[in-house]
Amino acid sequence: MKTITITPVRQLVSLFIAALSLGALLQLTPAVAAAIAPPGAPVAGMIDHVDHIVVTASDPQATIHFYTEVMGMHLEQFGEGRVAFTFGNQKINMHVRGHEIEPKAHLPVPGSLDLCVIASVPLDQVIAHLKAVNWPLVDGPVARTGARGPIRSVYLRDPDLNLIEISEYVQK
Repeated sequence: MKTITITPVRQLVSLFIAALSLGALLQLTPAVAAAIAPPGAPVAGMIDHVDHIVVTASDPQATIHFYTEVMGMHLEQFGEGRVAFTFGNQKINMHVRGHEIEPKAHLPVPGSLDLCVIASVPLDQVIAHLKAVNWPLVDGPVARTGARGPIRSVYLRDPDLNLIEISEYVQK
């Protein structure tokens, strides 16, 4: 049997390589982490952002008016008669009660949405617009906490009584 002698230099090189490997493992990108994770293991940070949500409307024309004229979103028609309201990099798809697209929420009912959006203009300008189009506020402006810190918000309801919060981030 042959004996292998580990010299201090070889030991030092082995420790250095192990340290580099450990450093690389600690700096994994989400894609690499997902590739080496056991099947079915949760991956931290695997969701990036919301693409769209769905609002169920009882009166499609009133809903279109609210989201385009009151909220200032853009009307998008797609597919076979489908309607969405686009803003920023997101959209709100509209389902009509009783004619929802499958698959759908377990109980898709008008008035069950509670949504907060961040305004692209100062909140005072939003408030002035809402007054100009004679749309009543439920509450606000009030201080709240958003996903990324303190926000200033106003609340209103769409035609199906969904609660819509329009906010701006407060400078710290």
